[in-house]
Amino acid sequence: MKKPTINIGVLAHVDAGKTTLTEHFLYNSGAIRTLGSVDKGSTSTDSLALEKERGISIKAATTSFEWKDTKINLIDTPGHVDFSSEVERALCVVDAVVLVVSAVEGVQAHTLNIWDSLQELHIPTLIFINKIDRQGADAEGTITQIERDLKTKTVVLYASENDGLTDATITPVFNSDVDSEIKEKSIEHILESDEFLLERFLNSESIKDDEYVKSIHKLTIDTKITPVYTGIAKNNIGVTELLDGIVAYCPTSKTTTTKELSAFVFKLEHHKVFGTMAHVKVFSGKLSSKSTIYNDTQQVETKINQTKQLHNTKYVDNVILQSGDIGVITGVLGTKAGDVLGSSEGIPKLPQLHIPVLSVQVIPNNNADYNVLADALQQLDREIPSLSFKWFKAEKELQLLLMGQMQVEILEHVLKERFSINASFTDPQVVYKETISTKAEGYIRYWMPKPCWAIMTFLIEPAPLNSGVSYHSIVSQNDVHIKYQNEIERTIPKALAQGILGWEVTDVKITLIKGEDHNVHSRPGDFNLATPMGIMQGLKIGGTHLLEPILSFEIKANESLLGKITSELSTRRATFDTPVFIDEVFHLKGRIPVATSLDFSRKLNSITSGKSRLRVQFHGYDTCPKGEGVVREYKGVNPLDEAQWILHRRGAYKADERVI
Repeated sequence: MKKPTINIGVLAHVDAGKTTLTEHFLYNSGAIRTLGSVDKGSTSTDSLALEKERGISIKAATTSFEWKDTKINLIDTPGHVDFSSEVERALCVVDAVVLVVSAVEGVQAHTLNIWDSLQELHIPTLIFINKIDRQGADAEGTITQIERDLKTKTVVLYASENDGLTDATITPVFNSDVDSEIKEKSIEHILESDEFLLERFLNSESIKDDEYVKSIHKLTIDTKITPVYTGIAKNNIGVTELLDGIVAYCPTSKTTTTKELSAFVFKLEHHKVFGTMAHVKVFSGKLSSKSTIYNDTQQVETKINQTKQLHNTKYVDNVILQSGDIGVITGVLGTKAGDVLGSSEGIPKLPQLHIPVLSVQVIPNNNADYNVLADALQQLDREIPSLSFKWFKAEKELQLLLMGQMQVEILEHVLKERFSINASFTDPQVVYKETISTKAEGYIRYWMPKPCWAIMTFLIEPAPLNSGVSYHSIVSQNDVHIKYQNEIERTIPKALAQGILGWEVTDVKITLIKGEDHNVHSRPGDFNLATPMGIMQGLKIGGTHLLEPILSFEIKANESLLGKITSELSTRRATFDTPVFIDEVFHLKGRIPVATSLDFSRKLNSITSGKSRLRVQFHGYDTCPKGEGVVREYKGVNPLDEAQWILHRRGAYKADERVI
């Protein structure tokens, strides 16, 4: 009989101690015999050379162990905001999460970003307050901060003693002789969330600790409370207690008898022996070696070479992966991280912790490496889709989207160590977008020389900011056959990839209002070719303007620094709300353009001597003031030029003929 399985994610702001905690999970469960160290680069989940060198996690790492007759698949995620895409995909496959918080630093900026996504996806969460022995540790203060900043009801299972001292330890809150304010508040939070126990309490009935503990299981799964543990991961204090809590309070992975395959690729990595390894979570159906599956995202069939599953950090080959399982499949050509295999039914929507808004060009130090570099970047793009790699062959430009400077350093290292390529990166450029200024019609008649025929008129209208792109057709299938209309719809994203000002076009409503095909001369490729021409003509008539990316921010610092900070923000075109004061600390929320914020974190640290907290999140795009944005040349062949070029090549273009 299959053992119950819990798929757990370990998340944290960088340096909170999650990789050390994971290492002790493995050691206590017997999955490994020797403890590794982050400082020595010997942990089981930090396998990349740069992870060992720097002592930080860069890629999500999967491992497995058993505890109290339950199989636990664990995903150790990066804590640095630049690698948020790894965390996003992991959140789609976990049943519950352990969120690690430092007892010294408390709730940090990335902790808040993570928490927002956990709440959005309703993922049950346990919090582990780590490093209670460090100087300045304040577990009780951290619990208060968690309740205030995360707006959650905490239930403390193990409280700390002697915070900040080398002899710091933990003590159970329930089923012990301890009668503290922490216990009273935890019980209060349970009663607020459990109507049955509340009714008994109001009737002055005696409620035993075991009954409160039993209630915690359901309340945690329903995300009504958040169990809290304290400890010192590196000293193995509080680790086994937390493991017991995972088994006791976290939901086991759901299984289903549905035969239709539904699986999600949350990680892609390259293995020297096995080649491309796709880490997957199966939501329904099954995956087996040598079977053929359908990749819904790429819309292609692909064949699995082998299926693998982790057992105590080692792979077992040729297993059948069933619903609820996490495993690895190899040989799936063309697959990218984030792909859906089979049906998308039941797969959570991918959250967005951070959106890349910086663009860089990658330039080989040796021109002879140009094609090899392009191939390497294509491979990395499959593993890290947020890179959005673009290869402009005519200009010989290799372009990536990035979260921040840390990614540049990592990619330089990966290209050198893994692909033996030395490459340089240009300074990051802000990624703008553009939208149509006034509604317009774009007309295209692509009909000479025969055989070709595609005649269309698009109505392009402005849409609300950050609403994206909508498309629909009011043209009868008698005028344009359904297969051609489908081709038009598939081509719309390609047509909007670059606009008049050289950036992606968004926030538009597009309607096909007129069209005509030919029962003899029309081909799907005609509509594929003509659609960008018609769209670009409409954009040219309506005109476009730039949209710039905006970040929302939250700053906490001493009230004496408010004047200096707001003055600095004003020079950067930031807008902000009225500050809120709590004791001697002010809380300030606002919005700031990405273009003026690139060095703001460093400047804020300078103003506050590092004694401030800055949280930033992507807010959306807003109209860019004239003179502030960057207009760039169209990369590749502009559809307006392409129309004339194609007809000229075919010998059909005449100087007095209006093609568009």
